[in-house]
Amino acid sequence: MPNTPSLFSRRDILGGLVLGTATLTTTRLNAQNSALPKPPEKTDAARLAQDEAFWHEVAGYYDRADGIVNLEHGYWGKMAKPVQDHYLAATEMVNKQLSFYARKGYGSDAREAVARVARSLGVDSDEIVLTRNATESIHNLIRQYQSIGPDDALLYADVDYPSFQQTMQWLADSSNAQAIVLNLPARASQSHLLEAYTRAFDANPALKLILLTHVSNQHGLVLPVAQIAEQARQRGIDVICDNAQSWGLLDYKITDLKVDWAGFNLHKWIGSPVGVGALYMRRGSLDKIQPYPGEADPDDTRISTRVHTATSNFAAILTVPSALDFHESIGGNNKEARLKYLRRLWTTEADSMEHIEVLGGADEASWTGMASFRLRGQNSAAQVNALQKRLEQDFGIFTVARYELDSGACIRVTPQVFTSSDEIAQLTDALKRLKV
Repeated sequence: MPNTPSLFSRRDILGGLVLGTATLTTTRLNAQNSALPKPPEKTDAARLAQDEAFWHEVAGYYDRADGIVNLEHGYWGKMAKPVQDHYLAATEMVNKQLSFYARKGYGSDAREAVARVARSLGVDSDEIVLTRNATESIHNLIRQYQSIGPDDALLYADVDYPSFQQTMQWLADSSNAQAIVLNLPARASQSHLLEAYTRAFDANPALKLILLTHVSNQHGLVLPVAQIAEQARQRGIDVICDNAQSWGLLDYKITDLKVDWAGFNLHKWIGSPVGVGALYMRRGSLDKIQPYPGEADPDDTRISTRVHTATSNFAAILTVPSALDFHESIGGNNKEARLKYLRRLWTTEADSMEHIEVLGGADEASWTGMASFRLRGQNSAAQVNALQKRLEQDFGIFTVARYELDSGACIRVTPQVFTSSDEIAQLTDALKRLKV
């Protein structure tokens, strides 16, 4: 009889077991089994956030680039070394086994990844489907929402992701519905934000659908999603929640937010390979979101029919449990506290500088580790682009400009868990010297 090609899945990779002819190096397999970071016992998150020795240890799990202080980690997240090693091993395995693995072994491994995401978010597996990113998830929710008509209105805000604003406007135009844009203050507290949305609900009784962004990609502002969603539900308004930036930046379960639908990235703050997102649809909420064209779900029970990603990056999905292992080994609450601490280090001083305007949360509940600033009175795209270039060229600090806030453009500052307090001090020093 001919030899049957050996098959190994994620479980084989993690266990260091390769059936048949092995192509994975011993070094790589050993790296996958290396110890994960362990926070000191009996140390609360606030105290641990200031423990530079621990976070220096965490930083050792990442490959760092020399020559620049990179404070632009909101684009996507760096994989930790054990996660990267698993991804390379999975890529090698998939490339070797090809369709034999894809058709015979991948299904159960993909279900394991979905189950792990669901467990981490505090929901059941039948409420989660993996996508390529949060954009795909949210676009499908908006485009396939089938409960809006000519007599209805929908609402989005200036803090929402630009592409989602455009897609909400498309839905309004294609349905002959009214689109309402809510412009929020450049600096706001939880109570201010809840009041702004409540006023908008009361002023627009025809509202049927709203888009809420848990954490704005513009300046890290946190919306009080649960309270806003409760006000919406009392008025019969449906809520789509954008969690692209929030999962891993903040520590929460999706059930805390009291929304029916949400989209996530795993390749930002969870640290998976690029190209993995998730769509959450609460059980029993599928009837208002039609299946993806060509898919069928007559009983509205299968979340998988709301997307159609076709051939995906198998290795990236196989790596999701490893990314969650690493994330959870540090602790979501510890990551949130550390990133907020790094933010506080520079924003506290920046708030006292007459020439700097800090944007985002006005109270700590509205903060994340992500925040934005600009030179006071200089909010045009050209002025902010010049500021970004000056920070990079004169001070060796890399940031990114954001343009979509109603109040004007700004510079976004986004540290990561491997960012040191010394690097934040370099930013603070640069902000002081910008006045000259």
